[in-house]
Amino acid sequence: MNATLDHLHRLYAHTDDPWNFANSAYEQGKFIATRGALMRGQYRSALEIGCGNGALAQHLAPVCQRYSGVDAIERAIVAARKRVPAAAFHLGCYPCPLPGTGFDLVILSEVLYFLTPDTIAQLARDITRCAPDAEVLCITFLGDTEQSLQGIEALELFKVGVQPHLALKPVADTGRYRIDRGMMEGAA
Repeated sequence: MNATLDHLHRLYAHTDDPWNFANSAYEQGKFIATRGALMRGQYRSALEIGCGNGALAQHLAPVCQRYSGVDAIERAIVAARKRVPAAAFHLGCYPCPLPGTGFDLVILSEVLYFLTPDTIAQLARDITRCAPDAEVLCITFLGDTEQSLQGIEALELFKVGVQPHLALKPVADTGRYRIDRGMMEGAA
């Protein structure tokens, strides 16, 4: 995990938007598709792991009474707090304590492949515990992640970890990314 964290620190060293979320047609289209993949119009409490600079939160927080994000990079958290001041953003490199329980929406957008297989299994257990009735969205990059895990491989590990409480099914596939969605079934 140290190599991944070092990689993320290098990406954020000179900018709070290393993936060009603000101007990338790919990223903007993915944010719109992610919001469009939501099953409901309103949520009580959302959790986004790997929230980055809050670019996705900007699209999703308006439909959530409470929005919490977690990211490992302080510069990203500072930018997220400026972008979405009504949301709560927490600095933490997973595995770390999640900020609360009772979430009814969990978002994992292009984050699983930054984790190890063991950490993905732990995240699956933690989400099962802190969000037993949540809608879960996994947004997966389908290209080369430049990490030890590729996107689909990491997604499959997560799907195994949340069984039998969550069955994720693809709801969008552009060839560049895929969105999977499912409902936790009272896992607590």
